[in-house]
Amino acid sequence: MSSPSSSTADRALALRALHQAPEILQVVNVWDAISAKTVAAVEGTSAIATAGHSIAASHGYPDGGMPLDVALAGAKAVVDAVDLPVTADLDDGYDDPAETVRRAIGLGIVGANVEDRLRPVAESVARVRAIVQAAEREGVAFQLNARTDAIVRGGGRPAQESIADAIERGKAFLSEGAALVFVPGAVERGAVEQLVAGLGRGNLSVIGLPGALPAAEYEALGVARISYGPLTQRVALRALRDLAGDLYSGGVIPTDTPALN
Repeated sequence: MSSPSSSTADRALALRALHQAPEILQVVNVWDAISAKTVAAVEGTSAIATAGHSIAASHGYPDGGMPLDVALAGAKAVVDAVDLPVTADLDDGYDDPAETVRRAIGLGIVGANVEDRLRPVAESVARVRAIVQAAEREGVAFQLNARTDAIVRGGGRPAQESIADAIERGKAFLSEGAALVFVPGAVERGAVEQLVAGLGRGNLSVIGLPGALPAAEYEALGVARISYGPLTQRVALRALRDLAGDLYSGGVIPTDTPALN
């Protein structure tokens, strides 16, 4: 077993405590050092999550098409910028998810989203098991937010079938040691209620897409964590687009524009 730095080990335990707390953990996703510093400075921020889609977009890659070295370098820039637990979006774990997580831990990353991409259940479970065992060998309470794409990749099958698939996969991931089960696409109250009933309170992670419930309502339903994926970058880019249009129309930089730290 490797000997992780005390800060990495401590931050992993801190993130685990946040996941296990009765209050929902809100993580506002970032994509580089300055976005991480900006969010970290906001009162109420207790952990930082990277958005893989946003990091990929910043480097000219499509979502899911970013090389591992780019993903890890992007997450490392965030780790170095803040003094908080950082959980990273590591796509599907790449070719060797255990090695991916070992490298991530070496960079100070203490949690990750890893998606199943609707691979066969046995293969998906084996990949979760490999990640958990790799983290155990590193001596870190790594917080795997095991993502199942049962809903977002469900195609034309009935919604109930996708929810049942998400529960089956999620229960298997939890049994292998995943900290949480991330089910993107679960937005409506009814779907979330079914997932919490199947997975247990405090085991579900969701994404706050447009039209989603407020975090407090998800907390009341038993959801453990809510993140916002690439939506945060899209909001920032909308502000940039609108500013550019205003400047081209004769406007000026607003006087209340904050200075960069």
